[in-house]
Amino acid sequence: MNKTLVLLSISLIFVSNNSYAYKYGLGSCLDQDLDQSIWSSIEKKNIDGFIFLGDNVYGDQSSGELDKLKRAYKKQKNKIPSWLNQKKVLAIWDDHDYGKNDGGGEYENKEEAQELFLNFWKIPNNDIRRKRKGVYFEESQIIEGMNVQFIGLDTRYFRTKLVGRKNGYLPNNDPSASILGKNQWKWFEGVLKNSKADIIIILSSIQILATNHPYEKWSNFTFDRNKLLTKIAESAANKTILAISGDRHRAGLYQKGNFIELTASSLNKGASKNIETDPLLIGITYPQINFGILNIEPGKNKITLSINDKDGKELESQVIKL
Repeated sequence: MNKTLVLLSISLIFVSNNSYAYKYGLGSCLDQDLDQSIWSSIEKKNIDGFIFLGDNVYGDQSSGELDKLKRAYKKQKNKIPSWLNQKKVLAIWDDHDYGKNDGGGEYENKEEAQELFLNFWKIPNNDIRRKRKGVYFEESQIIEGMNVQFIGLDTRYFRTKLVGRKNGYLPNNDPSASILGKNQWKWFEGVLKNSKADIIIILSSIQILATNHPYEKWSNFTFDRNKLLTKIAESAANKTILAISGDRHRAGLYQKGNFIELTASSLNKGASKNIETDPLLIGITYPQINFGILNIEPGKNKITLSINDKDGKELESQVIKL
């Protein structure tokens, strides 16, 4: 029997023996220099953890130097609410906390940027991300008797250069062009093949399903996107797979067949109010400041994804039956 597929997007390695439903807050695009009052609305949702989907600070420079990123992390450290430090946190990066706007594998300071990222998120010294290139990871939790696996992808460290111009990127149809790179792809395929999970949640900083807009997205790399969707479909025969993404400064739900992606962005940097369409978009996009909720409730045979405005009002939701 086919299971519902859902897309999400992030990084860690941890096993928890929770025996109750679990609720994550979701968000991206958090500028350390702007108001962060949205945290009070998120706290009222009684979340158990939070997933940061990239652009968790804005420290990129055109020169590629990292002095601004260092200052951004220092300032953000004092802005993260104290109650969040008591919650489970997962994090992946995107370009603005990678160090270079729209940067990829060519970025010359990526090794030092990775060290800054791992230190800020207090990743333990024995974590595999301390020993390899890239911040990709996997982690599992037991939630109400179900094995839930999070797979956080790194869409920066290995990525081939983009084709086209900024805000007007074009598809690259070269099979050798890649977002994940050879090593990460080998790791990801192995994780999927050996997974014992009932539910897999994929974390990707950039959108997987959207195709229409001219900005960064998986469809800029035709071969990698097709490969990703094929691998997910193959692995979904006996489990539920979802995905979460960020980056866009607008939120939305997307669906291809049974596969759903929630984009949660931005926590404090709203987008222009232009109308955006896409053949895989469910409903509309929300350019206002927002956050997402991922509520995993195996006891009720469902997962609920929702988009919420800065005051905590639910704008749209989707229920995935398990």
